[in-house]
Amino acid sequence: MEQALFSQAATLIVSAEESGAEFHAPSIWEFFPDAILFEGTPFAITRINLIQILATVVLVVLFLVGTRRMRLVPTRFQSVVEMGLDFVRVNIAHDLLGRKDGNRFLPILTTIFFMVLFMNITGIIPGLNIAGTSVIAVPLLLAVVAYVTFIYAGVKKSPGKFFKNSLMPSGVPWPLYIIIIPLEFLSTFIIRPVTLTLRLLMNMIVGHLMLVLFFAATQFFVFGLSGFWTLLGAGTLAFGFAFTLFEILVAFLQAYVFTILTAVYIQLAVAEEH
Repeated sequence: MEQALFSQAATLIVSAEESGAEFHAPSIWEFFPDAILFEGTPFAITRINLIQILATVVLVVLFLVGTRRMRLVPTRFQSVVEMGLDFVRVNIAHDLLGRKDGNRFLPILTTIFFMVLFMNITGIIPGLNIAGTSVIAVPLLLAVVAYVTFIYAGVKKSPGKFFKNSLMPSGVPWPLYIIIIPLEFLSTFIIRPVTLTLRLLMNMIVGHLMLVLFFAATQFFVFGLSGFWTLLGAGTLAFGFAFTLFEILVAFLQAYVFTILTAVYIQLAVAEEH
C-alpha cells in the first residue's frame, strides 16, 4: 500500500514538472490580507473587513424590509423573517430562560445568532469565499458581549452574592475552597469566553482551508495536468461541492451553538441560587 502511494506521488511530481503546473496550497496568510483602503493607518480596511461590513449591511437591510410593514396575513418574505425571529425567541430564549428573562435578553441573543450566521455564510458565497468570522475580531467581540451580559445578568439578579456563589458552590467543605475557588474562577470567567471565541474561529478557518484545498486541487488536476489526472480533479470537485453543503450546515450550527451557550450562561447567572 505504501509502495503504491509512493509510486503515485512520484508520478504526480514528474507529471507536474513536465507540464510546468504548480499547485497553490491554501495558507494561513489568507486570513491576513493586505489593506484595500486607508493602508498604513489604524483604520486600514482589508477584504475580510469589507465582507464583514457587507454581511452586516445585508442583515440590517433584510430585517428593515422584512419588518417595516408587517401585515396580518404575512407575505412570503415577512414569513421567512418571522420564522427566523421565532426560532431564536422560542427555541433558544424562551426554552432556556423562560418567557420573562427570555424577552429581556432576546435582542442580544437574536443579534448574536444572525450576526454569526450571516458572517459564517459568506465563506461559501462565490466572490467572497471567506467567512467574516474567520478572523478573531468578530468571535472575540461576540464572546465579550456574551461575557459582559452573563456578568450583568448575575449581578442584576443577586448584587451581593453572584461572585460568591459562582466561586464558592454550596455544600463544599471549607478547606476545599482553596482548590475550588481558583478552578471555578478559571472555568467561569476565563475559559468560557476563550472557548466561545476559539470554537467559532477555528471552525471557520478550517472550513475555508478545506474548501480552498479541494478547489485548488481541482484546478491543478484539470487545468494543470489534464489527461488521466482529470479524473482526480472530478473527485476533488465533487468533494468540494459536498463540503460546501456541509459548510452551510456548519454555518448554521455554529450560530446556534454560540447563541445557545450564551443563553445557558445567562440562565446559570439568573438561577434562583444566585
